[in-house]
Amino acid sequence: MTSTPTADLVIIANRLPVDRTQLPDGTDGWRRSPGGLVTALEPVMRANDGAWIGWPGAADDDLEPFVEDGLQLVPVHLTADEVEEFYEGFSNGTLWPLYHDLVAKPEFHREWWDAYVTVNQRFADKAVEIAAPGATVWVQDYQLQLVPQMLRDQRPDLRIGFYLHIPFPPVELFSQLPWRRQILEGLLGADLIGFQLPGGAGNFVRLVRKRVGHKTHRDTIYLPNGRQVRAAAFPISIDTAGFEELARSEAVEQRAKEIREAVGSPRKIFLGIDRLDYTKGIYARLRAYGELVEEGRLDPADAVFIQVATPSRERVEQYRILRDEIDRLVGHINGDLGRIGVPPISYLHASYPREEMAAFYRAADIMVVTPFRDGMNLVAKEYVACRLEDDGALVLSEFAGAADELRQAWLVNPYDINGMKSALMDAFHADDRDTRRRMRALRKTVVEKDVARWAASFLEAMDEVPDHHDKSVRPTAEGDPGANR
Repeated sequence: MTSTPTADLVIIANRLPVDRTQLPDGTDGWRRSPGGLVTALEPVMRANDGAWIGWPGAADDDLEPFVEDGLQLVPVHLTADEVEEFYEGFSNGTLWPLYHDLVAKPEFHREWWDAYVTVNQRFADKAVEIAAPGATVWVQDYQLQLVPQMLRDQRPDLRIGFYLHIPFPPVELFSQLPWRRQILEGLLGADLIGFQLPGGAGNFVRLVRKRVGHKTHRDTIYLPNGRQVRAAAFPISIDTAGFEELARSEAVEQRAKEIREAVGSPRKIFLGIDRLDYTKGIYARLRAYGELVEEGRLDPADAVFIQVATPSRERVEQYRILRDEIDRLVGHINGDLGRIGVPPISYLHASYPREEMAAFYRAADIMVVTPFRDGMNLVAKEYVACRLEDDGALVLSEFAGAADELRQAWLVNPYDINGMKSALMDAFHADDRDTRRRMRALRKTVVEKDVARWAASFLEAMDEVPDHHDKSVRPTAEGDPGANR
């Protein structure tokens, strides 16, 4: 580590922004990970000679820091046991269901917590080594909630930010966590704590007041040592310009036509694209659609539902059970209600590149995004970005963070099957004038509030942190928050 240069901006995330891949010559290499976070932060890192700390993605992969495409990357080593206990265990078996309104039951194991503490300290130690004096360190998401205070203990000179990409639960749910105070105190090491929605920030401030005893006023927490911590909402978004460019490409346009033809060129295509996760509401959504077909309100010759379910956490028992349940439901609907060559549901359990996703978005008339709970849900915004003709309809769960901004969608309660069926039919029968009016408003929101603006707004708020900090972070190489759009 002694040869690793210091950085004025350090991003700490569970994963590095690159995935291991095999190059054409057969050697191992790296490619940039898909996703909005990398897109948002890459120009900021380049503008500030930044470094990114994260896990490479494989157990016992002990790598030295390296540079890839001009980005300084600092790998963190995890053993196979730590992957099981820190990542699959405490992060995704305890925190994930707890923070998603107990859609599944969280498990509380002391050995999982011990691994969480150990791994968080390892991430923090890496940042301590490479952060320049007075640097800005931006910690990402629920896997690393202890890192801010661990950093603060060793490097009080740093300006520290934290952003939570998933929901933050209300007092009565969070209070179930045996290590609730440790998590709260870990987060309070940051100067600025960002949440998707104002409700999440409010939940955090109330918890700190109740469980830790600090004084608070609106979004500010006053620590006994005189330091102030701000908790505020910074709704994340997507690389809107990138998706628009993809959607305009001839290859995507042609592929969208092929998708429509492949499912029989129906009058309307419904589309769902989700990680295969119990929070996403896939089973309830397909059940509602199946009932509409069974009742004769939708004819498979007129309408088809394409559901893409990206494989996720397949070593975890709850996810295997969910996959089996959805397989059985789709088989039942298609077997009982389909005709030769005309299944009501086309179900795809696979991952696809961004280009194929954009083609699905272009091909679909009605996007159905109905999670039981979601921090934001960027699929809804990606669909809107790809509707270049201001057509198409969005059916959106009111429990997705995106519903706060995308108010012109058909909003539904995903627990209400009959209400969901009504919304699907309303979107199916909506006239062009109504759908265009709604989509124009949705597109205006997604274009104006893109991921570059999200990153810039957070870093600008970090620059306003008072007292001993004297280094600012430039939003992009051009110095303009929207310059990379």
